[in-house]
Amino acid sequence: MTSLDALPPLREALAAHGLMAKKAFGQHFLLDLNITRKIARLAEVGEGDVVIEVGPGPGGLTRALMETGARVTAVEKDERFRPLLEDLAAAGELTLVLGDALAVDEAALAGGAAAHIVSNLPYNVGTPLLIKWLTEPWTPASLTLMFQKEVADRIVAPPGAGAYGRLGVIAQAICEAKLVMDVPARAFTPPPKVDSAIVRLVPRPDRPEPRRLDALQKLTAAAFGQRRKMLRASLKALGGEDLILAAGLDPQARAETVPVAGFLDLADAWLERRG
Repeated sequence: MTSLDALPPLREALAAHGLMAKKAFGQHFLLDLNITRKIARLAEVGEGDVVIEVGPGPGGLTRALMETGARVTAVEKDERFRPLLEDLAAAGELTLVLGDALAVDEAALAGGAAAHIVSNLPYNVGTPLLIKWLTEPWTPASLTLMFQKEVADRIVAPPGAGAYGRLGVIAQAICEAKLVMDVPARAFTPPPKVDSAIVRLVPRPDRPEPRRLDALQKLTAAAFGQRRKMLRASLKALGGEDLILAAGLDPQARAETVPVAGFLDLADAWLERRG
């Protein structure tokens, strides 16, 4: 078995295979091992931990995760990176899955273990993947994910902040969410037009059960779909003022001022009214 230390630097490996980032896949390579090692530390994974990584590309973050002694499964859609990732697999605990992360079964990949998701997410599928991981029956042990800075801010925003919206309510209802690292555009090859940030999410022990979570998604879609309107107007089709009062909220409030707990109270009131 080849050791990780014996592998060529990432820039040399990319050049040897003539590989460049594809805009269609939202690819921006993170090649600085100092940064990727810091991300692995922030993920709090170590010897024997099961890690799922999406969109490894040439394997910069993958190498850092493997160095911790974690057992990594990398899901990559772009076949061009197969040779580089197979070289990594020959050097340590890495399983390569070629396919679309939106379609894979994470529970099967984890094999019954408590798996951590750590990823520099492709920009074009970051939010759909997060919603999938938050709302599907399988629950990860933790998620340490890189997003565009704007998306990261939305995930962790408090009520009243300009970035506070549906994504933040759903994420914070299910997880403790914290922005743990900013990553400037210049850290990537090629540099994107925006900065990025790492968000760490740890599922709450009181995560909403599926029925309550489904209600939360419906109510937040309605409330933030018309965020300039008062709740009594935006939620009119779902129960209007009676529902809002039953949840102990002000019908004249707007969605961006309602805390996560308030939306959960709305979900409970809506479910109770439906019997």
